[in-house]
Amino acid sequence: MWPDRRLLDLFDIELPIVQAPMAGAVGLELIIAAADAGGLGSMPCAMLTPDKAREQIAIFKQRTSKPLNVNFFCHAPVAADAQAEARWRTRLATYYKEYGVDPNVPVPSANRSPFDEAMCGVIEEAKPKIVSFHFGLPEERLLKRVKTAGCIVLSSATTAKEARWLEAHGADVIIAQGNEAGGHRGMFLTDKVDQQPGTFALVPQVVDAVRVPVIAAGGISDGRGIAAAFALGASAAQVGSAYLKCPESLIGKPYRDGLANSDSDSTTVTNVLTGKPARGIVNRVMAEVGPLSSDAPAFPHAATALAPLRAAAEKKGSAEFTPMWSGQAAALAPELPAAELTKKLAADALKRLKQMTA
Repeated sequence: MWPDRRLLDLFDIELPIVQAPMAGAVGLELIIAAADAGGLGSMPCAMLTPDKAREQIAIFKQRTSKPLNVNFFCHAPVAADAQAEARWRTRLATYYKEYGVDPNVPVPSANRSPFDEAMCGVIEEAKPKIVSFHFGLPEERLLKRVKTAGCIVLSSATTAKEARWLEAHGADVIIAQGNEAGGHRGMFLTDKVDQQPGTFALVPQVVDAVRVPVIAAGGISDGRGIAAAFALGASAAQVGSAYLKCPESLIGKPYRDGLANSDSDSTTVTNVLTGKPARGIVNRVMAEVGPLSSDAPAFPHAATALAPLRAAAEKKGSAEFTPMWSGQAAALAPELPAAELTKKLAADALKRLKQMTA
């Protein structure tokens, strides 16, 4: 039924839909529902401890026999810079005053950790079928251990050059992340956000650049987008923002309201929320301080000084300082439970593909 079965057979899934791993926004209920419906469930681990990741993987395996994608960041960690932090707090001073927040209040450091020895040990123990990475690949010795454990390795590319690099360094599948995608840009060989190609331009160039299967990501929220991904040569589509609208997602009401009211021009790429470029629905701090600011400390430290402001605003039901990661096509997604959404996306895509070949 599907024009390309390479990833269906490789992953042992029924539908060529990858539920995007979105740290802090998706939990086990959504992941299991997407997997049981026939797609590939993806567990974000960038904000989990090794023990918590181990526990979550075990629960998934207890509740379903479906394959699992376990996702990690693999950025080079940067130590917090006291001077940069002080400049950032000064830049945010008017907001501290407005919300009555002490700018010197101690807050925990941002907890987005790269893949390391401890997490590699979790993978060797749990042996999930698939492991995916964002911001490149981990160092060679860790990647070798992941592959020795029998895991299929995925990673994101934002350019054809990055795709070729990933294939040469051991990736089994490339996720072609177009500029329309919500969340953090997966770029690792470039910092030129303004030169990032969109999905429609990126996917066929990545398909031509590598021999491994390609997953299209970015601005895909309905069956038409999935059909277009196949027409461009992809073997599957990764869907993120559409799953955020599911009742199983972990996002709060302000975030849900933002998605419900979003339009094609509601998002932008910003670095003020975490220190790395990421696409999200424009909120107050993005509009007034960014969207891109040289004052923002390096990833993930920009989030530290924002944490008390975010907490204060959220108590009032506001997302003025809350990341609302979203792609450019969230408005196209229906609001359905995750299992129903997965099946509808697949059915609508197949219908469109049949029309294209009739």
